[in-house]
Amino acid sequence: MISFLARFVGLWLIAGMLVAMIVDATKTIAASTLTVTPLGVTWFSLSPASLLQTQEFVQRRIESYIGNWLWDPVMQWLLMAPTWVVFGVLGAAFLYLGRRRPKDIFA
Repeated sequence: MISFLARFVGLWLIAGMLVAMIVDATKTIAASTLTVTPLGVTWFSLSPASLLQTQEFVQRRIESYIGNWLWDPVMQWLLMAPTWVVFGVLGAAFLYLGRRRPKDIFA
């Protein structure tokens, strides 16, 4: 059941990656220059309130236990990465975790 869920989420993330690539390709063709949309811009355009709530949660709840390094260098770097790259890496990771393992013939 968990592997099915991981594959399901992975496939949706790969589909999101393809959509983000098409959006960036369309913007690139229209502008005649390379255009890449960062994850933070995509998230803010879809739901600015949830982005701000996530920032508040990370800075107030999580960083109070582990130190003040998670939001500033790590999350900001992730939010500046292209949307299709983040979705692609996460999708590939979920697909890898949910893969069907080959059965051992000699067991």
